[in-house]
Amino acid sequence: MRNFGWIVLISVLLYGCSSAKKEADTIQVAVLRGPSAIAFAHWMDEPPTLDGRNFQLAVKDSPEQILALLIREEIDIAVIPMITAANLYNKGLNYPLAGCPLWGTLFIVGKEPFQMLHLFGAGTTPDILARYYLAEKEISCALNYTFSTASEITQAMLADRVEAAVLSEPFVSFVLRQDSSFHLLADLNNPGNDAIGFAQTAVVFHPSLLDKRIAIDRLLQETCDFSVQYPERVIEILEEKGLFKKGMLTKESIIRSQVKYIPAQESMEEIHAFLQLIQLYEPKALGGFIPDEAFISGKP
Repeated sequence: MRNFGWIVLISVLLYGCSSAKKEADTIQVAVLRGPSAIAFAHWMDEPPTLDGRNFQLAVKDSPEQILALLIREEIDIAVIPMITAANLYNKGLNYPLAGCPLWGTLFIVGKEPFQMLHLFGAGTTPDILARYYLAEKEISCALNYTFSTASEITQAMLADRVEAAVLSEPFVSFVLRQDSSFHLLADLNNPGNDAIGFAQTAVVFHPSLLDKRIAIDRLLQETCDFSVQYPERVIEILEEKGLFKKGMLTKESIIRSQVKYIPAQESMEEIHAFLQLIQLYEPKALGGFIPDEAFISGKP
């Protein structure tokens, strides 16, 4: 997130202040490749409609790709990390929060005992939640940020060059299946109380859809419920779309992704708790402060 401000500035300079026109008869949706795609497989297979407007869903490889679309207002609904959504809002991009579709897919996978923990994305959610967990459990180990992606870490683990790492699904399931010497050592998604998990993933929407919020919540609920109820079909869809290689996803991958849509107005306590944790460990990731209430309500 250190380069976030430069990305915003460059995008504005390149594309100007006026937003590009979207097709009037469609609702453009962008989802990140990875666990988020699991929650939206149903929309990929059977795109919904809202007031006669068809949903068009695109899967992107990085938050920066979706960021550029949001800045140009070429997108109506986006699924991005919660810290990215909060940072965007704090920097003046008015895309309020609809809700949370995923409640954590991060685990420490490795061999015990371990002296070094590999992570990717310094200052991002995996890094912050790992540091929080280690501090809470009073675990002392070296942190290594040599690898920049979960895929690179996974390859290094299977080559016996990494003894423990923070991974998300589906890499968690893949490593556990490929090498039985690796085990789940920690669940980084449990804040240690009765909460469902950490509100790590956000669905944001263009303010022009504010009056459709109830309908959007219903559609989001449907796609997330589908992933939980029909995991085999979800795997088929994502493999057919070429988003995951055959055998990469399993039922366990979907279970551990904690897919459950909860509207923002019903999960304010969990959202604030997560943002407060981010503010404590990495305030720059949020743009320096926790968003105001309009981030959730959508109203100034």
